[in-house]
Amino acid sequence: MSYLETTKDVYRKAALTPDVGLCCTTNPVWQFPGLEIPSIMKEMNYGCGSTVHPADLINNPKILYVGVGGGMELLQFAYFSREEGNVVGIDVVDEMLESSRKNFIEAEETNPWFKSEFVNLRKGDALNLPVEDESIDVAAQNCLFNIFKTNELRKALEEMYRVLKPHGRLVMSDPVCEQPMNETLRNDERLRALCLSGSIPLKEYVKMLTDVGFGTIEIRAKYPYRILDSAHYETDETIFIESVEVCAIKDPMPEDGPCVFTGKSAIYFGNEEYFDDKKGHVLMNNQPLSVCDKTAGALGSLGREDIFISESTFHYNGGGCC
Repeated sequence: MSYLETTKDVYRKAALTPDVGLCCTTNPVWQFPGLEIPSIMKEMNYGCGSTVHPADLINNPKILYVGVGGGMELLQFAYFSREEGNVVGIDVVDEMLESSRKNFIEAEETNPWFKSEFVNLRKGDALNLPVEDESIDVAAQNCLFNIFKTNELRKALEEMYRVLKPHGRLVMSDPVCEQPMNETLRNDERLRALCLSGSIPLKEYVKMLTDVGFGTIEIRAKYPYRILDSAHYETDETIFIESVEVCAIKDPMPEDGPCVFTGKSAIYFGNEEYFDDKKGHVLMNNQPLSVCDKTAGALGSLGREDIFISESTFHYNGGGCC
């Protein structure tokens, strides 16, 4: 059995019998006015963060969600895009699709605004999406792509890039790990299916996105996720895994490389009203400006004592410049 078949088996069982210990089901569930999420959806929330950000979801967007789980995030997306078939859910596991369909019927009973027809559930593979080119405004996946090994991960990202419209957004939540993992852990198919041993360093994760062509990357959040310790796993050291929420935007690739926002800010505190680097960046006196890592490096290289560059917080909330 390949690691992908093991993954299907794990989530086939999780569809038939909800597993509240699978992934990070204790994460907060974002609520919106008039939205009631059935308890079964919460129990089947097999993710490690959230991919639902209201700022991404203006103007009734066409949304794609890969790896449907119990349908919770599909329901949340439908809250912002209330037209028949405007939210597309893709999953390779028949049982998970069927569970979501049942859960949507329950959601209709407590959400008068919701109709199951808002969500178009399709069987399909993340490596070969049954979706037309440049037809999607917002694509999302939660704790799925970290399962893939390098070749499959690149293919999955290429597929997401293909289906997104220009300037479309790929919103993801995945575990990452800065420490090296031994081959025993890496090759453990069940640990990979459980969103543990497939975790890669954030820098490598971002590079996979930019190599595919995404010109802007936003690191929106970073949280503690799991510990792999020697008492329970085949490792000599304690391994710390974090969860990140990332938005990759299908912007044109700048000539000087991608714009990657990791929560850095620049503050000018000199004697003038503002500082203008003549390259599109104006810093008002003593007012923080969010900047991408590339711009932070350029401003820092000026050697000015009146410009402060903060460290990455890995919590970027928009605005600023690159």
